[in-house]
Amino acid sequence: TIERVRTDVRASFSQSVSGTDLIVGPRTGAVQLLLYSVFRIGQAGNNISMASVDALARHSAVSWVVPLSIGDTHKGFPVVATVPAYFEHFQYGEQQALRFRAGQPMQALFDAVVGAEVAEHLHYSIGSSIVLAHGEGDIEGHDHGDHPFRVVGILARTGTPVDRSVHISLQAMEALHLDWMGGMRIPGMQVEPVELTPQHLHPHQVSAVLVGLKNRAAVFAVQRWVASQRSEPLMAVMPAVTLDELWSVVGVGEQVLLAVTALVSLVSLIGLVAVILAGLQARRRELAILRALGAGPWHVLGLLALEGAMLTALGVALGWLLHALLLWVAQDWVQASLGLNLTWHGTQVSQWQWTGAVLLAGLVASLLPAWRAYRLSLQDGLTPRM
Repeated sequence: TIERVRTDVRASFSQSVSGTDLIVGPRTGAVQLLLYSVFRIGQAGNNISMASVDALARHSAVSWVVPLSIGDTHKGFPVVATVPAYFEHFQYGEQQALRFRAGQPMQALFDAVVGAEVAEHLHYSIGSSIVLAHGEGDIEGHDHGDHPFRVVGILARTGTPVDRSVHISLQAMEALHLDWMGGMRIPGMQVEPVELTPQHLHPHQVSAVLVGLKNRAAVFAVQRWVASQRSEPLMAVMPAVTLDELWSVVGVGEQVLLAVTALVSLVSLIGLVAVILAGLQARRRELAILRALGAGPWHVLGLLALEGAMLTALGVALGWLLHALLLWVAQDWVQASLGLNLTWHGTQVSQWQWTGAVLLAGLVASLLPAWRAYRLSLQDGLTPRM
């Protein structure tokens, strides 16, 4: 079970975003682009013009594009400005689409959709009023209190950074910063909410773009096309490849789970040896009678080794049964509470390897009490003990 959890933890991390073939952003590091566009960590060093986004959307190999604008926060949670297609095309896990626990996508200009963790932590419900902060929100007075938002949707838990995000429209992000310049509010200038309409708000730049292709075979061609653009320096990364690179840096917990698996197996084998040795003292007369009836010492050794191997095999079979029962009972709860997708897609090679290693180790471990029984003499077994 621990080995299954280990592989599923890695799979869940690698599937923080799925169904997206490319992420396009300003020319920077691939990991940095992934961190702020998918995990909402850090800030974009530069932005992409909407002209480049439109050119990308017109590419013959591109099926859909979802622009993202990131930068503001709400009580420590990142704010993501996007388009309605985000809720249609963004997928996670095994091609799982976003679902609404309550409400609907943004309709009006100052509507907001919050993730499950935001709603639970801040006790939000449909109709709650929220105020966003400019940037990290660390400086007093750097909030957008003149433009409050209304929660119109709450997403179901996904176990991804979506749960910690507040989603607004690109037009809303543009409206928030009409009277801001260089990270500061322009003195004496204030735009009233009643003066704003989505039709007159046209975003000029975004932080990144999620891209879906008509045919995944064209991914390298589109990647080269993005890199060759002369209008501005851009790059396109494949999320799955970059996630694997990132896991090689942050996947220390995987090694910890491997160590836990080895320790659990070791403790189980020590318990096996202890139980057989403890029972051996009470069976010395039985073994002596077997010797008296003609059983050789190697026969006795084989019997004890066989007993240990059978106990190990029975323990492994029971472990597999409990593993299947655990998946059946706890799979939905773990997905909803922890965001970890425990799967049962056949057995991984590593699980068969661990099973074989435990069976072999159980046989080897049982040789210790078998050797002890081998050393028992016939006279010692038949001699009454005071």
